[in-house]
Amino acid sequence: MSEFIEWRALADVVVVGLIVGAGLPALFALGVRALAGPGSRTEVEGRRPSRIAGAVACFTIVGSAVISAIVAIGNGGH
Repeated sequence: MSEFIEWRALADVVVVGLIVGAGLPALFALGVRALAGPGSRTEVEGRRPSRIAGAVACFTIVGSAVISAIVAIGNGGH
């Protein structure tokens, strides 16, 4: 039965599926948690700059992945 299955292609699909299907939502959730989680605000200063920078980095990575996927689909897919 292994002659009908391309194991390398299957592994590629699984790895990309895990990264896109689980990694990007987790990264987005990490950015939201950085902005709104416990300890994200101080009484005097408001939001901590390190938390804002981390959230911006997370949202930038997720946004660029979404935009690049839209561009790739618009250009014909694969």
